[in-house]
Amino acid sequence: MSAQLLTYEEVSKHNTRNDLYMIIDKKVYDITKFLDEHPGGDEILIEEGAKDASGAFEDVGHSPDARDMLEKYYIGEVDPNSTPVKVEQPVVAHSTSGQGGNPLRIIIPVLFFLGYFYWRFFVHNA
Repeated sequence: MSAQLLTYEEVSKHNTRNDLYMIIDKKVYDITKFLDEHPGGDEILIEEGAKDASGAFEDVGHSPDARDMLEKYYIGEVDPNSTPVKVEQPVVAHSTSGQGGNPLRIIIPVLFFLGYFYWRFFVHNA
């Protein structure tokens, strides 16, 4: 895909979980496919999406690896003649997986620990 020149208004239209752009340092990224992979969760990306998120990106202090990952999602540059617009948040801004993510990431380790505890103190010592 060749680099595009997009206005702030064009970027602002890509503001849903299924179609999300973000501007960082005057470069435009289609981060739609990255939402589920973001270590900080998708919620922050959806909140900061469809606009210039340079400040938020810098405030977090992303690693050089995170900055390198941006290249994968790069689609173009912001038109220097355009002006920022107010971004309307989508009606459904949160993922269907909920704020805490997948509950199995907690349930499975707890069940493993309980199973080990049961084996160690009741079966093994019998």
